[in-house]
Amino acid sequence: MKDYIEPLNMNGLKGRMLRMPSPPNRKREILLLYGHHASLERMFGFAEVLNKYGAVTMPDLPGLGGMESFYKIGQKPTFDTYADYLAAFMKLRYKRRRVTIVAMSFSVPLVIRTLQKYPELEKKVDILVSTVGFVHSEDFVFTRSQRISLLVLSKIGSLAIPSAIMQNLILRGPIIRACYQVVIDRHSKLKDANTAERKKRIDFEVTLWRINDARTRLFTIGQMLKVDVCSKKLNVKMYHVAPEVDRYFNRHVVEQHMQIIFDQFESINTSMPAHAPSIIASAKDASPYVPKRIQKLLAEQ
Repeated sequence: MKDYIEPLNMNGLKGRMLRMPSPPNRKREILLLYGHHASLERMFGFAEVLNKYGAVTMPDLPGLGGMESFYKIGQKPTFDTYADYLAAFMKLRYKRRRVTIVAMSFSVPLVIRTLQKYPELEKKVDILVSTVGFVHSEDFVFTRSQRISLLVLSKIGSLAIPSAIMQNLILRGPIIRACYQVVIDRHSKLKDANTAERKKRIDFEVTLWRINDARTRLFTIGQMLKVDVCSKKLNVKMYHVAPEVDRYFNRHVVEQHMQIIFDQFESINTSMPAHAPSIIASAKDASPYVPKRIQKLLAEQ
């Protein structure tokens, strides 16, 4: 994997980018964007599967995956700010080329907001694939009390001092591991694994919690719980991949909202488990996230 990672410097923020060259006789350019609790390492298996069909580029997002946050340059991590970042990246990377975008979870409304805000990029996108994505605050399955609690946490935690306390005092390895041990037999990411695999997954979760900027994470929770990108239609082919039951989203509500934005919309069934595991480190782990229907579309030149 290390052979595919290179430094990324965008708008004065340092991060990394995974770049996998195209296999022989494949010309498709694929932009892969990870979710809220992720890294290049977590998504490597996903990138391997997509690489069969073209060149894969996966950039870090500010404040996520270990990249420096927008706060460093005096900005807040709103969807509009992320849209500006992604638009700059796409204009730089795909000047005269069309691109297929595969976005996971948090990145789906981010991509949509980017294309709405920068309509000149819309014609560059031949296919948009949503993997466990969402587009509206009503897509979440949280109860009213859960939603209020998360909004309060986001409001307080996105302040400089509380977020610094969380980053440096609370989000420590032993504390994170202890929290997972409490729920280990019922947590969706852990309950199906043996002891050795559970340890591996928890270790990776510790890494994800540590490398992601706490202030960005908490602020963006509030952004997600208030998001609505249904106000402007896009002339892009949208393919939505999601499990029937997701611990975060109501699939049928998500689909209804997506059809407001996209006339060219298709929902695709998958055998993937609820939402996503801790690690998609191998092509085998990633295969349920790229159903045969998507593979067929990507194979078209």
